[in-house]
Amino acid sequence: MALHFRRATVDLEIWSASDCGYSFVISNESRRGPGLHGPPGFVASWGPIDLHRPAVRVGGSPFKTFAEAANACEAFLKHLTEQG
Repeated sequence: MALHFRRATVDLEIWSASDCGYSFVISNESRRGPGLHGPPGFVASWGPIDLHRPAVRVGGSPFKTFAEAANACEAFLKHLTEQG
């Protein structure tokens, strides 16, 4: 099982991926400048695809690198699917 993140928009640093009924999003945030504002780093969040609920942050966010955020999403997806 591997999530394949794709850039979701040209204007903002946001990537999305989905698998096994779950959606994951990684955004690059900073305190100022263009884009999303928040603690600096890569924020990962997830939610079920078929339910209209707010996304939940993946533990450890924000991450220093995109790779760390993507790995956290992979690990969380594995956790979710092993429980089901």
